[in-house]
Amino acid sequence: MNEALLQAFKNPSTYDHPVSEVQLRETHISWVFLAGDFAYKIKKPVNFGFLDYSSLDLRKHYCELELELNQRMAPDFYLEVLPVSGTADAPRIGDASAPFEYLLKMRRFDDSQLLNALQQRGELEESHLLQLATELADFHQAIAPGQPPEGLGTPEAVWAPAQQNFDQIRDLLQDEEALKQLQLLESWSRDTFSRLSELMQQRLEQGYVRACHGDLHLGNTTLWQGKVVAFDCIEFNDAFRWCDVISDLAFLLMDLEDRGLKKMAQLTLNHYLEQTGDYQGLQLLAFYKVYRALVRAKVNLFRLGQPGLDDEDRAAVLRQYRSYTDLAESYTDFHTPYLLITHGFSGSGKSTLTGSVVRELGGIRIRSDVERKRLFGLRAEESGRAGLTGGIYTPEATEQTYQRLTELADQVLRACFPVTLDATNLKKNQRTRLRAVAENLGLPSLIISLKADEATLRRRLTKRMDEGEKIAEADLLVLEHQLATHEPLDADELTCAVTVDTDAPAASQTLVRLIRDHLRLDD
Repeated sequence: MNEALLQAFKNPSTYDHPVSEVQLRETHISWVFLAGDFAYKIKKPVNFGFLDYSSLDLRKHYCELELELNQRMAPDFYLEVLPVSGTADAPRIGDASAPFEYLLKMRRFDDSQLLNALQQRGELEESHLLQLATELADFHQAIAPGQPPEGLGTPEAVWAPAQQNFDQIRDLLQDEEALKQLQLLESWSRDTFSRLSELMQQRLEQGYVRACHGDLHLGNTTLWQGKVVAFDCIEFNDAFRWCDVISDLAFLLMDLEDRGLKKMAQLTLNHYLEQTGDYQGLQLLAFYKVYRALVRAKVNLFRLGQPGLDDEDRAAVLRQYRSYTDLAESYTDFHTPYLLITHGFSGSGKSTLTGSVVRELGGIRIRSDVERKRLFGLRAEESGRAGLTGGIYTPEATEQTYQRLTELADQVLRACFPVTLDATNLKKNQRTRLRAVAENLGLPSLIISLKADEATLRRRLTKRMDEGEKIAEADLLVLEHQLATHEPLDADELTCAVTVDTDAPAASQTLVRLIRDHLRLDD
């Protein structure tokens, strides 16, 4: 952009709405003019290989594509593409007579509400991440499965940029220790890719490779009118956008963990899986998190090529690089997974306490209430009730549900994630079946028996119904049936169980401590 046009867009009178002053934000690929209630983005006429805005037609195309793609998640932000006519000294926005440039008009928002800004001020809340996980899950499920552009989404297309990361980073390193770590990460990535390439191909064929966001991190999410909104998805390169949905999620999780928000990342992962049921994708998660961390490491290392860096600046770049590679290396660590099996009546506090367990100890929670409904084509909040033993609660439906829970527990354990199984498990055969999953894999299991007196159970269920709880549908009739027909833990089961009174003070902390002690888990 020539200087005359730049100055013209800085002039408030250029715009057809109230503007007191114009602020310019510049990146290596665009200029963004903040003018009143709106922001105007103009793409720079550059060609970096992976990105080509060098011609007017290309800039128009990518403005229109950016509008289309970002309206999927941020329709209130992305408004329209406008031609620019007139002259550099006196441009006319929205005049299509003889356009010499195009711009993307967006709604302006408060930068202080970006989630990374909230995090830096200590104001980021779990509720924000729950919203974002729901938004992302709904977004991924709403993308119409389609054939990716030729060659994208294949195992070969997944490995090529991963290998490129290692090649480009290696050329920039001199430190022997850093090179040794890079070799470790490359060997792990290559071995993991070889083991999982068949699954990658399978997920491509099943439609899990979609036109995703591609650049999902806290800096591209904001609070807007009380809602979390993700924006600025990648439009300029199909290969960066068309990916497995789990790779899209992996970027967000890696970003949270890089910021020291491991518990929030755990919460986000579990809520996403609860919405989508994509437990299969867990097998790929570590590979994609390593890849995403190394992309960040590489981009940071490229700063070494900037002119004017002194020794202190270079040391800071290398420290930041190492923080990303250390994070990547942490994803390669193996920790023995385990299976936690809840046992307790409806209203005994299973969901509350298992939520605390997963938050403190990590792993994946699988909820019978959610998976039962998913099995029969219902969303978690939809009603499946048709009497005490009707609808999706017939004995046959319950048997199918527990079979599904068993399959999921096996799948998640094989992906090397601890599993917390949130279900009543009031029949011995249900508990035995689940314990066998861990035993067959040579992994530890533990029954978590949650106790509360009958009056407390009835009070909790009544409160839950009065508050309109939609996921867990058990009522007082269900409780009476459970009390009359349950099968208590036998002597063998009691040897691998812990019992917690859920009405006692600090029940969650007590349970976490008991699990740590029994399974000898590190703090």
